[in-house]
Amino acid sequence: MINCAATCLIEQGVALVNGPMKKYLFYISQNYSFEVLRPLQNEIWRQGGQVAWFAEDANVNVNISFFRQNELVLNTLDEAIAFNPFAVFAPGNMIPTFLPGLKVAIFHGFVGFKKRKKDNLNYHFIIRDCFDLYCTHGESSTTTFNELAAKHKHFQVIETGYCKMDPYFLPSSVDKKVNERPVILFSSTFSPRMTQAPLLLPYIEILSRNAKWKWKVTFHPKMAKETVEAYKRIQHENLTFVETDELAPHMLEADLMVGDNSSMITDYLLLNKPVVSVNNEAATSYLHNITNPENLESAIEFGLSRPPELMNAIRDFAQYTHPYTDGKSSERVLEAVEQAASNLHKMKKKPSNFLRNLKARKKFSYWTF
Repeated sequence: MINCAATCLIEQGVALVNGPMKKYLFYISQNYSFEVLRPLQNEIWRQGGQVAWFAEDANVNVNISFFRQNELVLNTLDEAIAFNPFAVFAPGNMIPTFLPGLKVAIFHGFVGFKKRKKDNLNYHFIIRDCFDLYCTHGESSTTTFNELAAKHKHFQVIETGYCKMDPYFLPSSVDKKVNERPVILFSSTFSPRMTQAPLLLPYIEILSRNAKWKWKVTFHPKMAKETVEAYKRIQHENLTFVETDELAPHMLEADLMVGDNSSMITDYLLLNKPVVSVNNEAATSYLHNITNPENLESAIEFGLSRPPELMNAIRDFAQYTHPYTDGKSSERVLEAVEQAASNLHKMKKKPSNFLRNLKARKKFSYWTF
């Protein structure tokens, strides 16, 4: 792993003088965390703060080759604790409560289309007693989290927008060039029950051989290896398989997304672009959903025509989900952290959740109390 300490800070452009810097820790467990947290890292650096990363499963679920030379990476839990951050950000569902600093939930995505538990509560809203602050994205998440905060009284909720989306709304991103040929981006979830990638493979291969569209394919990191390899084998000049920790350029380039139940659908809709979904389990007015892959070509043509009824539904969905298009959600997140820290003394103590904390300590063999 990279561990560049003071040299890394100099490369970050962080001053090493003029008193102590505010330190922030990024606690990650999946490769998607890079794209979620890097806009926030840039804002912290801009404000003169220090960032360190700690990967829960380095070289297992986190590809350490995705770290950049100017990023400070901590190799052990002891190093993360010794770093003594002011706040710890996690784009996942869990974070060890024995880490120092304000625990901040950033989320790994938006409220899912159909992610439910037995009690009918969306998994996005499960409270696991490890966060002090939830930075919500818009009305779609803020309303429910406010209700949960009033019930539990041991965490705060502040709507900030999603830091991941900041690069999508920079002036250079909004004013992109028009493609000579429409670019179709295909994204699929990894869930064996919900993925349509195997079903769509022959149809996408045939359509991609027609030069009227250019295709890009990207999957969830947990997608079955045989499916990934199958799509890699059909690559040619009109179809590229994309493996990257930075999907924003590909999302911005694409004129339309084809998807199934992938969480990327929501991100793409926020760009005010059409999505053709195949067998989506929660199909709504802002998706052009089909159930027969034989109709894929005509569905894409329909979506590319940007029919007013569909585009109006997409606009309304974006406003409800993430109304922020100024590219400053990371800035609001840091403001929320300051506000939450100043109000922390007003909160009830978090439940000890003995079993969950025991599992976390066992995972890292950390028994210091």
